[in-house]
Amino acid sequence: MHDLWITSLFNNFLAGPADAVLNAVNYPAANPKYPWTDWMACEVAVVLFVLVFFGVMKGRYSVDRPGKTQHVLEVTYDFFRASSEEVVGHDGPKYLVFFGTIFLFILFLNLIGLIPGFDSPTMFPMVPLGFAVATFFFYHYAGIRAHGPGYVKQFLGPFWWLAFLMLPIELISHFARPLSLTVRLFANMFAGEEVFLTFIALTKVIIPVIFIGLHLFVSFLQAYIFMLLAMVYVGGAVAHEH
Repeated sequence: MHDLWITSLFNNFLAGPADAVLNAVNYPAANPKYPWTDWMACEVAVVLFVLVFFGVMKGRYSVDRPGKTQHVLEVTYDFFRASSEEVVGHDGPKYLVFFGTIFLFILFLNLIGLIPGFDSPTMFPMVPLGFAVATFFFYHYAGIRAHGPGYVKQFLGPFWWLAFLMLPIELISHFARPLSLTVRLFANMFAGEEVFLTFIALTKVIIPVIFIGLHLFVSFLQAYIFMLLAMVYVGGAVAHEH
């Protein structure tokens, strides 16, 4: 299988550290000489880009003379905050760091596929699964912080005599959420990436522009839907009217 240029670069210079990490988690690479996969390399590239981008923006933050990029970030922050308050409730902004990180990270992972020589890591199932599992644990953590041991009551239904029936239903429902989040993001990005690459190969000017726009739309939409569902799950976990 042909690797991306960035994957080959990582395998040539960083195979040792990758093997050490994979061995430490009892998941050794199939070929220790080439432990990096395309989605791993592209995901690390996105992480580095995000760190550098926001590090630079932090240094350029200005109250008196904000630039265009700062305006965009401030509008984005206001939108996230308003959405969290609407979906989660008045405690929504407490979880804004998680919601914003989920959205921006997924968005950049979706968009990197538009750059020649890169793939969107979200078209590989392991990446959406990671976000889904993180969301699963986060909203349960938020629920436990908000309710303490009483959080368990959410799984037992409104009446104690229905607990034997409601408990398995609730457990199945909650454990299905990571699968749903994973499949939704993976399937949409995989399909979008394949359509985009196919038409790029077949045509040269007008049609690619159309599908680039479609890829942009799908990338933003899927990042927003994932964040919105995370808000819904957190809102349900921390709500007090049960």
